[in-house]
Amino acid sequence: MKNILLFVAFIVLAALASLWLFPAHKTTTPVQAATSTLKASNVHNVKSRDMTARAYDVLGKPTITPAYINRALCSANSPACGTGQALYDYGVRAGIDPAFALAFFHHESSYGRYGIAHDNQGLGNIRCTPGYVCKSGFRAYASWEEGYKDWYDLITYYVNTLNKRTIPDIVRTYAPSVENDTLGYIRSVEQDIDAMRGSK
Repeated sequence: MKNILLFVAFIVLAALASLWLFPAHKTTTPVQAATSTLKASNVHNVKSRDMTARAYDVLGKPTITPAYINRALCSANSPACGTGQALYDYGVRAGIDPAFALAFFHHESSYGRYGIAHDNQGLGNIRCTPGYVCKSGFRAYASWEEGYKDWYDLITYYVNTLNKRTIPDIVRTYAPSVENDTLGYIRSVEQDIDAMRGSK
């Protein structure tokens, strides 16, 4: 009997020693694995959105030249042909990359060729507000250069007062979905920016 008790005690001690020396590996349940994957996916999505936002932040140094702007305007037979230096200079003064102004100009009126912009000499078809000369409900200017400056002034207001500095944020206010294809507008401007940067 004594030998049996000693044998049982030995087995118990051996088992305890085995557990101490070789602890069980922690297993991951399907729920824990799914949660971990979801967290990693969310982090990736947030980083991707941040990178996209930075790519279309209007503030920054020029990514195109006055000569590039003139080529774009003149090759499209724009009535604003030859005004590239002014579009560039006003952007530099505002701290806004002129590429964005050119992209808006393209989307709004094919560089002033169509719509009310042709008559109003407005880059962005800005709605009439008190204090402006207007035609057909939109601000009108004495020259294309005057229209450029006003557009940059408006975007500067968006940046400094409304805290909107990326294309998606700006366009959702600039061209609200109640009267525009806002998502289409955003894609159009971003595609133009990508094309300009790719052509460098």
